[in-house]
Amino acid sequence: MNAIAATIPARPTVSAAITCALAALAGLMFGLDIGVISGATHFIQIEFKVSDHVIEWIVSSMMFGAAVGAALAGWLSVSLGRRRSLILGAVLFVVGSLLCGAAWSPQSLIVARVLLGLAIGISAFTAPLYLAEVAPENTRGAMISLYQLMITIGILVAFLSDTAFSYSGNWRWMLGIIAIPGALFLLSLFMLPESPRWLIMSNRKHEALAVLRRLRNSAQVVEREAADIEEQLRTPQHGWRLFLENRNFRRSVGLGVMLQLVQQFTGMNVVMYYAPRIFEGMGYDTVSQMWFTAAVGLTNVLATFIAIALVDRWGRKPILYVGFSVMAIGLGAVGSMMHLGIASHGEQMFSVAMLLLFIVGFAMSAGPLIWVLCSEIQPLKGRDFGIGCSTVTNWVANMIVGATFLTLLNGIGNAATFWLYAALNVTFLVFTWLLVPETKGVTLEQVERNLMGGARLRDIGKAPP
Repeated sequence: MNAIAATIPARPTVSAAITCALAALAGLMFGLDIGVISGATHFIQIEFKVSDHVIEWIVSSMMFGAAVGAALAGWLSVSLGRRRSLILGAVLFVVGSLLCGAAWSPQSLIVARVLLGLAIGISAFTAPLYLAEVAPENTRGAMISLYQLMITIGILVAFLSDTAFSYSGNWRWMLGIIAIPGALFLLSLFMLPESPRWLIMSNRKHEALAVLRRLRNSAQVVEREAADIEEQLRTPQHGWRLFLENRNFRRSVGLGVMLQLVQQFTGMNVVMYYAPRIFEGMGYDTVSQMWFTAAVGLTNVLATFIAIALVDRWGRKPILYVGFSVMAIGLGAVGSMMHLGIASHGEQMFSVAMLLLFIVGFAMSAGPLIWVLCSEIQPLKGRDFGIGCSTVTNWVANMIVGATFLTLLNGIGNAATFWLYAALNVTFLVFTWLLVPETKGVTLEQVERNLMGGARLRDIGKAPP
């Protein structure tokens, strides 16, 4: 029976497709939250009469909340279950959005943004985990890619919404209106089943089998998958103990942390959070700033398809080499134009084109691939711990970037700030060459064997001779 079942593909049922699509909407909430603040900062600064430093706090407070949420998410997903953790995140998202729209002071807005961050930190950890556990094995990669795509779509929708409200300058509607899709997402979560893996972890195998029958196309597939889950659960997670005892595991955790630092210090989220301010420095008026910000979001969406198309054809490292090179060129050119002075319309458009080139470089490389690598380099017994460390690092670094950009602009100037980020992308080329492994076409088991056998980090993706 098991031999026959192993040959049966786990084709997605309509129920499985709907379940995955609804869960992937968590990515849309993530993107909305990232993108919505960009267009609001100018109008918030006018109404509350606050400094650039306070604006940095308002922007970065969301990332602080997300770091806390991500740190708690692993415990929540085990204690409450994947579905109820997503519901908690959605509730916090709706409440946080409404409080942002009703904020009566900069301090209340910061508190509301922290609450939003908690929601995003929990959801950003739990949604990919839930998708991986409910999607059929032969569509798992596509479903998780859908989640990443929904993030970029959410950013674009937020930018377009901000543009529409910029004509009236109503920043409260910019921040508050995302509560509407948040509420719809919350309602949709009550239609989802619990993760069968979590149910088996909780000694509720009968319920797990019922969920699998709803999501899979045959009884044999259900039997095989339930047996696989039980087999996997015989390898318990001992991440903290493994981290203390095993030098090789510490190396993989350290690499995951460094990869997330690299992703954030490319400068991408500087553009996501402060795009209108950047376009202001190019000489554009408020309306033009908002429309070009929307163009940034659209470019981000479209360029993500490049990564999806090439990651398993070119491999991880070649795409990262191209991406970091493109990002360095784009930001270096923007910095040079700001140094020389942007006077004519042609110079303005060239500067915009170079910034969009930078967006393409990120969306096709470091954006999605850093997350792929972070999931591939951690051994099974410590995977949750390793990915948790890298996820928290992502948000902390994100917060640092958001809290320092305007200070850099005011301190060293526009041109030097962009040159600084361009130089960082050049150093990331060297980092990729020295430390990043190529994991294309290599099983996770082989990566783990190489790592635990003491191979250099750059070599842990090599197939056996």
